[in-house]
Amino acid sequence: MTVRRVYLVAGELSGDLLGAGLMRALKARHPGIEFRGVGGPRMIAEGIDSLFPLETLSVMGLVEVVKHLPGLIRVRRTLRQDALDWRPDIMLGIDAPDFNLGLERQLREAGLTTAHYVSPSVWAWRQGRVKGIARSVDAMLTFLPFEAAFYVRHRVPVAFVGHPLADELPLANDREAARQELGLIGQGDGPSGPLLAVLPGSRANEIRFLGATFLAAVERLCAARPGLRVVVPAATPARRAELEALLAEHPALQGRLTLLDGQAREAMVASDAVLLASGTAALEAMFCHRAMLVAYRMAPMTHWLAKRLVKTEWISLPNLIAREALVPELIQDAVTPEAIAEHLGAMLDDDVGRAALEARFAGMHAVLQRDASRRAAEAIEALVAGDPLPPSVAPELADEVAS
Repeated sequence: MTVRRVYLVAGELSGDLLGAGLMRALKARHPGIEFRGVGGPRMIAEGIDSLFPLETLSVMGLVEVVKHLPGLIRVRRTLRQDALDWRPDIMLGIDAPDFNLGLERQLREAGLTTAHYVSPSVWAWRQGRVKGIARSVDAMLTFLPFEAAFYVRHRVPVAFVGHPLADELPLANDREAARQELGLIGQGDGPSGPLLAVLPGSRANEIRFLGATFLAAVERLCAARPGLRVVVPAATPARRAELEALLAEHPALQGRLTLLDGQAREAMVASDAVLLASGTAALEAMFCHRAMLVAYRMAPMTHWLAKRLVKTEWISLPNLIAREALVPELIQDAVTPEAIAEHLGAMLDDDVGRAALEARFAGMHAVLQRDASRRAAEAIEALVAGDPLPPSVAPELADEVAS
């Protein structure tokens, strides 16, 4: 069945990237297909007729949302009417669940087929939201198999399409080549010593809560291991300035630590182990096949609330995907220089354990590398045709990932 018109609504830059990949996959399968809705520069380049700038929906924080709420309601009302007038074959919200799920529900109640791409963390907290999701969409398209398994349990149609980041990163990587690319070794150098990559986060709050502790732990490790070298990617110029200020308090790290502008992925591939803040970086480190220690600290009140609301045994995506503690996690008061140095020291001393974990991560990477954009396009085709979702995107792969 030909898909003629697709209504897409993305709410941030990551959604724009996903939307562009999906549009390319659909155009390859359905020449002449039309797209309308909200997208950013990548989606516009692929041909979407965007009614609003992408940043219209990129509102973060309670105060900011309340301030912009009247405008967001007007935008949703406009998009609802526009979609009903245009009569697409399907409307797909890309992430931005607080905005898109409400729009999807209104359009589904009006008779349109709807789907949502990128599951909100409903499996982790406020699980009751799944009832609203079931009323809003004809299917949820998920990146990860444990997310798909959650929707199956709650009888919500779901397609596990794989993770786009897994598609982007190669299944084989070269540690020594990455070190040469970063200028850490020359062509004629012999075997290099252990290398630790430290990623304290991309947000100012993460540097504030973790930066000093991470560097104190690194100083302890360097004192105990004369051959250890450290690389610290700075996510933005602002983060680099903050890290430079913290490094000024650790003169012993002079000559042992290299501060990078970006290049987080290269730093992880080059490393023997990674110290990082919980988040997407942990998933990226897994796709780089590197042993890691995940640590996270937040404001006391936020932590108090999180303990009461979050319903998961682990916080890092590698552990959630594997459904076991592959990666050590340190949370809140457990995040100390001593604990970090102890965990990383044991990790760096265990060559056999690191090699086994790298092999395990490579296997998990292979399962999640499924050409997500193409599989999302296949799921959309099935929904438009009224067919069952393709078996190739079935959530039973959760067992394969965990094995």
